[in-house]
Amino acid sequence: MKYTICSLITLATPLLLLHTTQTHAEFRAGAAIVDVTPAKFPVFVNGGMTSRNADQVTTPVNARAIVVDDGNERVAIVVVDSCMMPRPLLDDAKALAATRTSISADHMLISATHTHSAPASMGCLGTDADPNYVPYLREKLAEAIATAEANLEPAEIGWGSIDAPDYTALRRWILRPDKLRDDPFGNPTVRANMHAGRNWDEVVGESGPEDPQLAMISIRAKGGGRPLALLSNFSMHYFSGPKPLSADYFGEFCNEMQTRIAGKPENGRPPFVAIMSHGCSGDIWRKDYKNPEPIKVEQLKIEQYATGLANFAMKAYDEIKYQSDVPVNMAEARMELNYRVPNKQLLEWSQKIVTEMGDRLPKSQQEIYAREQIMLHERQSTEIVVQGLRMGDIGIATTPNETYALTGLKVKLQSPLKQTMVIELANGGDGYIPPPEQHMLGGYNTWAARSAGLEENAEPKIVETALELLENVTGENRQPFVQSHGTAVTNILNAKPAAYWRLDEMQGLRAKDSSPNHTDAILEPPIAFFLSGPASDIFCQNHELNRSAHFAGGRLSARLPELKTDYTIVFWCWNGMPTVAREVTGWMFGRGRNWGLDEHSESLGLGGVDNHPGKLIFQSGKGIKAVGKTVLERWTWNQIAFIRKGDTIHVYLNGNSEPEFSTETESSFPARYSNLFFGGRSDQINNWEGRLDEIAVFTRALSADELKVLIKP
Repeated sequence: MKYTICSLITLATPLLLLHTTQTHAEFRAGAAIVDVTPAKFPVFVNGGMTSRNADQVTTPVNARAIVVDDGNERVAIVVVDSCMMPRPLLDDAKALAATRTSISADHMLISATHTHSAPASMGCLGTDADPNYVPYLREKLAEAIATAEANLEPAEIGWGSIDAPDYTALRRWILRPDKLRDDPFGNPTVRANMHAGRNWDEVVGESGPEDPQLAMISIRAKGGGRPLALLSNFSMHYFSGPKPLSADYFGEFCNEMQTRIAGKPENGRPPFVAIMSHGCSGDIWRKDYKNPEPIKVEQLKIEQYATGLANFAMKAYDEIKYQSDVPVNMAEARMELNYRVPNKQLLEWSQKIVTEMGDRLPKSQQEIYAREQIMLHERQSTEIVVQGLRMGDIGIATTPNETYALTGLKVKLQSPLKQTMVIELANGGDGYIPPPEQHMLGGYNTWAARSAGLEENAEPKIVETALELLENVTGENRQPFVQSHGTAVTNILNAKPAAYWRLDEMQGLRAKDSSPNHTDAILEPPIAFFLSGPASDIFCQNHELNRSAHFAGGRLSARLPELKTDYTIVFWCWNGMPTVAREVTGWMFGRGRNWGLDEHSESLGLGGVDNHPGKLIFQSGKGIKAVGKTVLERWTWNQIAFIRKGDTIHVYLNGNSEPEFSTETESSFPARYSNLFFGGRSDQINNWEGRLDEIAVFTRALSADELKVLIKP
């Protein structure tokens, strides 16, 4: 990995303290809007699979710029109504702007809104870059930066934030294991895909968390409070309403905020500039597939959507507090990352298809991805840009990718600055970067192409680099994420479990034990991380959302050497499978020898078709011994307490004082029979398809009084 000169300071270097001790002059800011609507038509438009063009303008497309300065460093931020822009074009535009301003190229942040109805400045899938528009956009970007710099004046800055959950939702859902789809290469690899949630019978749940935060950085003139600029950030992919050319909801929102905050510009004054930057939206859209009937936000027209989002923004805007003593620091890293290139067989398959195409553009999905394989093979690797920016106690991190909501949360929740936004598709258009575990689930976002071609470990590398840069510009260490402890957590820990897995991990193959015993467990993929969990009001504090893991065929595997005949397991489960899909809907946990099922094994699961559908089932050895009374509703959280004392098993559901069932078992455990599996059992058949959370294991049979505290905290 190579870094630009502005990011050579590392955490081990005492010079890092210069960022916090150096003096700075008065904070100043300027803003500008430059129309980047093409002068020549027709123009190519990207954002679709195949090539298309536009010959008219529905709404103008703009470059909106802010320049900030503290007397030591000067930084430009530009957000453009574009689907995506390539790094070489942006490097050229920055170099040109540097000749016209006092801003160095490595202190310029240029990002795309990701409207799918703007001129194509970058080739993607079946669309090539428009050769006439690229040089035109380069000139306009430099103009926007220079104009914003010319408008510099003494200013003050503040932060606002509010959640708008009804305006964003997960669009990537996990398919049932028996409903796999083919990828463009003819292989059944698609376990998760965009918009699969339309058909509830085929899916088991969302593949990750959403991020409903609408964040804003407001800048106003010093003293009088005249508004200068507003930089907003929201994670919603695009609206997909207007015809090209159009700025999509991003432009509509900006126009709405400009009208509400500033009205008509004062004579002789630069106009107020509202900006909507793209948050981490690679797996996000506006439609919430969790709802069986369309809700109001899904029926809105684009103008209504933008107006509704602006209503939320104004609630936060009116509460913003400002400061004028604001240091500005920026650092940039340039990283060389590999592409996922085709093997020999795939390359030959692709070459044959492309040869048959001749000089024409691809017309089918197969042709598109065949051409993409050849491009990746020719390129092998690429350079990407990541940035960290600090303005007082406000931080901005960037990625040049279509980044999942989880990735943005990783940066925000660990940033040394609590007030941090993450702007994606900045300084390049390097495609989707799914977290590594998402590659195992496949789907469009993972198919190797310029739109999703970086190495599988690109996401953690980019997250780590962004956090390092934020540490650099602040002189402070990141804040490792630790989920807060509510009353239920305290009660479980007071009961002294042998292991307690909260399953609030954001990545990795290890489930951390929250008890003092350090019995970390192994997370066997495929598993998705950081989804919403149960009972946030009792497991967390201060309205924090409890987090859980989604098991999509993987397991949590643990070994507790002290585990004997008597033991207790208390946990929460959320089933994603239709209970008529297979004989056993899924096994929640099991005790046994890995990959086997012998007479000593025991396991708890959920019955399936013609086999007690939706009810708890207990199997001892190879036969079902007991069945519960209650049908567990799909996609709901349920608390289960499993207690074994001698040969007696009691299972309790959702805090009920009466057991869901009680049974006797004659099975005994040999020495060192200490393996526990969650999200499946020892034989790996009919593994759990859904979420698990807050798993506590006790090496004793809890008493009725002890259990009452845990199941009714």
